[in-house]
Amino acid sequence: MTLAVTLRPRSSVALTDFAVRVLAGVVILLVWEVLARLWAPPFVARPSGIAQAFPVVLADPAFWVAAKATLGAVFYGLGIAFVIGTIIGVGIGRIRAIDRMTSIYISGFFAMPLTAILPLVSLWFGYTADARLATVVFACFFSIVTNVADGARAVPPDYIEVSRSFRGGALSRLFDVILPASVPYILAGLRLAAGRALIGAVVAEFFVSIPGLGFLILFQARSFKHNEAMVAVVLLACAGVLFEIALRQITARWLPWYRRGDTVG
Repeated sequence: MTLAVTLRPRSSVALTDFAVRVLAGVVILLVWEVLARLWAPPFVARPSGIAQAFPVVLADPAFWVAAKATLGAVFYGLGIAFVIGTIIGVGIGRIRAIDRMTSIYISGFFAMPLTAILPLVSLWFGYTADARLATVVFACFFSIVTNVADGARAVPPDYIEVSRSFRGGALSRLFDVILPASVPYILAGLRLAAGRALIGAVVAEFFVSIPGLGFLILFQARSFKHNEAMVAVVLLACAGVLFEIALRQITARWLPWYRRGDTVG
């Protein structure tokens, strides 16, 4: 008795996955529309209203000014946190003394809610864009440090011994062994930090009331223009998705030796 195995082409599998995702999205939008029409007040956002509000909101120059302010702070703050957090994370992961001195504080700040630190940030930096940037850095810094430290600790000792046997110096071990071996942890921390950075920017704009998408969402929601507010929410979600796509492309282009393995999606 023989078993025949039929391999489906990769393109057909990708097309099927895409169709399933589109179908799931359509079902969610239909359920949202029906529930909003049946039970929600007229001002509550619904897919049909959001679709009508999209061209109006996107044609407003003030919307793009707000988007530039928010997303600019997100990427700038994420870059600062990534550089400093990677340096500190490697130090924590590879130097036991630094780990002992800082681990409890890193864990404490990582668990601290953003809303608890915002009053202090507004006092230190004022009600300006600097407060938003500081909040973004705070929001994503500790997730990067934690993941990079875990990655640096997880480097197999055999890798370090091989580097030493070839008379590799400290910088060689760092850039040729430790950082490449920590790539899965670094990417995980960067993905987590990106989401926290978006949250930090929006929450800071809520609290500090400075121009940006967060303040725009708050103003439109308080004006009972929920459809217009949801346009800004959709833009923030798209920014997160585009960041994930860009990160995957960079990984495939510049880190061809790194394979994430079999994942769903």
